[in-house]
Amino acid sequence: MTLATAILIIGLVVVGSAAQRMAGLGFALLVAPFMTLLLGAHSGVLLVNVLGVISSVLILPRVWRSVDWSMFRWLGAFAVVGAVLGSWLALQFSPAVMAVAVGVIVIVALGASLVLSGNRFATDLRSPRAAAGFLSGLTNSLAGVGGPAVSAYAVLTRWNQTAFAATLQPYFILTGGVSVVTKLLLDPVALPRMEWWFWVLVFVSVIGGIVLGERLLRVVTPAQVRRFVILLAFAGATASLIRGIVDLVG
Repeated sequence: MTLATAILIIGLVVVGSAAQRMAGLGFALLVAPFMTLLLGAHSGVLLVNVLGVISSVLILPRVWRSVDWSMFRWLGAFAVVGAVLGSWLALQFSPAVMAVAVGVIVIVALGASLVLSGNRFATDLRSPRAAAGFLSGLTNSLAGVGGPAVSAYAVLTRWNQTAFAATLQPYFILTGGVSVVTKLLLDPVALPRMEWWFWVLVFVSVIGGIVLGERLLRVVTPAQVRRFVILLAFAGATASLIRGIVDLVG
């Protein structure tokens, strides 16, 4: 890895961690498209999974009291199934095909959530939880982006932003961890080689991003954060779709 590449990745980690602290998600949405360009689809997505777990582990103690553990158990159980399936599928199809599929799925899901925003699903209904968890785990393994599916669920159910952001931290630790372990079992050399100093810088950068996000939270409202979540989800999905199309036609 060159010094320029390392600096670019560190910068992305800071911005992604700040978004993760503010909105509960955003790390993968911001980092994944660039990481796949720098390191390739499979290695890039795997590194995003690893860094996403680190970010959520550091954020979790700060939001522990707001976690909805009942919601986490339902979403997480089906997300594990999706993550394992997605890890296997990631090795069966080209990165371009995966990127297009993920982009389309996410855009459709978020589009439906906005169209139906006047309606409201009850948060205690189990089938929407199961569907959101499965799709999130699947897309997390395929493209490193698991947030948009649960974002769509949060919009449709009007899930409280504070509980939503907190609950996503153990959720991303679970789904990211399952994705990493499954991928390394299927392809032990998938993780790009990194120097020790890179991991030290990553750890420090995640902490810096979290501190930045907490300071920004003092000047934004929950409604602004929710809009930020939706915009991030659309941005990540659009970037994935465009990248996949360009690779397919190129």
